[in-house]
This record gives sequence, C-alpha cells and structure tokens, in this order.
Amino acid sequence: MDTAELDAYLRRLGAEQQAWPTVDVLRELHLRHLRAVPFENLSIHLGEEIVLEEKRLLDKVVGRRRGGFCYELNGSFGALLSKLGFDVTLLAARVYGEEGQVGIPYDHLALRVRTVDGGDWLADVGFGANSHYPLEFGNRTEQEDPGGMFRVAEVDRESGGREFGDLDVFRNGKPQYRLETRPRALGDFAAGAWWHSTSPASHFTRSLVCSLLTEDGGRITLSGRTFTVTSADGAREVTELGSDAEVLATYRDRFGLELDRVPEVGKGREERVGALVEGGSEGL
Repeated sequence: MDTAELDAYLRRLGAEQQAWPTVDVLRELHLRHLRAVPFENLSIHLGEEIVLEEKRLLDKVVGRRRGGFCYELNGSFGALLSKLGFDVTLLAARVYGEEGQVGIPYDHLALRVRTVDGGDWLADVGFGANSHYPLEFGNRTEQEDPGGMFRVAEVDRESGGREFGDLDVFRNGKPQYRLETRPRALGDFAAGAWWHSTSPASHFTRSLVCSLLTEDGGRITLSGRTFTVTSADGAREVTELGSDAEVLATYRDRFGLELDRVPEVGKGREERVGALVEGGSEGL
C-alpha cells in the first residue's frame, strides 16, 4: 500500500492518520470501517473475478469504493492496519451453521491485531452483524459491545480443538465461528473464496446481500430487491423495490456503491462459465 492508497483509504473511512497505533485508534477505525464499507457479495453475481492479492483488494475497496465479503474486507483492513504500524496476523476460521456444525476450512478470515500500548485484539469487519469494536483476544469472560454480548472461549479437547489452541467466538451465547490461532497468509484463503463464490452449496452463490452498519447502531440491508432498515433496538422496516433504477439508486444513495447494472443471482456464474468456454478453458 503506497501513501496515496493509504490517504484514499482513510478518506473513505472519514478518518485521519494518527501518530501511534494504539487501541483507541484501532477501535475508531474498526467502527468507521463497518459504517463506511458494506459487507456484500455482489461480485459473485456480476461476473467479477475475486482475487486475494493486496493490490486487487485495494483497487476494489479503495479505488472503486466497493465492499466485499470477509476475505476482501478483512484482507484490505489488515493491509491498512499494517501500513499504520499495527502488528497484524491473519487467522482462519470455520463458521458455525444453523445445525451447530462448523463449515469448510478457510471458511472465514479474521485478524489478530497487537497495538503499541500492549493490546491484543480480535478485529473482524467482514462478518456482517458482529461486534462493533475489536474483542480482547485473551479475555475469556463476556465482553459487552453495542453489537451484543461476546465471548472468546478455548475449545475443549473433546471438541477437537484444544490441542491446536482453537477458539470459539460466541455472540449472545451462540457460537459464530471456530478460530485457529496459527498465522496464515492471504493466499491461503484462495480455496475458501473460490468455494464460496462458485459452489451451489454456498449461501453466497444462492443469494444477494449488501449490508452496512448505521450511525445509530442499526443496520441497512439490501437483499435482491428487499430493502430492510433495522434499528438499534431491533425494529425492522421492510420495503420491496420495484424497478432496476430504484435498486441501483438504493445501492448508490444508501451504500455508496455505483453499479452499472443490477446483480442477479446466478447471472455472474453463467457469465464466468461463458467466458471460460469462449477462451477454451476446461475448468472454472
């Protein structure tokens, strides 16, 4: 990340560069990122290639002012924090499903961030509805946050994780994901990103989502043509959008995303397959 990219990234967050990489700076950047950069899977349905390389992530999040899913959001946020002097480690996690089973390896990317004032934190701006602020990595008691009550717990040996130092992250008593503590590189997550963007079993290929934390602690979400405003106290207001123009205007005005066409579930994969066939490729 060069100086121009750093400045542009901070401008997008509405933040100024601080002298020291402290916990207070980390907390501010974490919250600003959640409010400025949407969690979205639109690339999958627009036929856009997802490449886990720092330059490509910055081109998307900073240059094109888009959002992304976990690999893209935490990947770019980790690059920003590293440039600002934080000690950042990429960690792999497996997300819990509705039946209590963990997902595929490299299912999720999260960040372990150490600050100059001795802090050790779990930062995650790529999990949708999650903590608004980083969680204390070594704290095993409940941690109160505007996003809920969180706990980082050691996985016992019977559950297959204690000998590897795995941790379970809970929100309001429900497990969210199982976190490995071994450091990873960005390229390690390529298989997980490919699976989530191509597999019919992935919920990302079967649905559209674009979601953003609001200033009052609520959330706005556009799923296909359904626009939902959720207040901080959980009250919901749902609007069904009609025309393509109305959908594109909502992406632009509410999420800051400039799209030239409306994404459609499955359309992007069809376009990628067509391009590969025309190019003579045998695989996806």
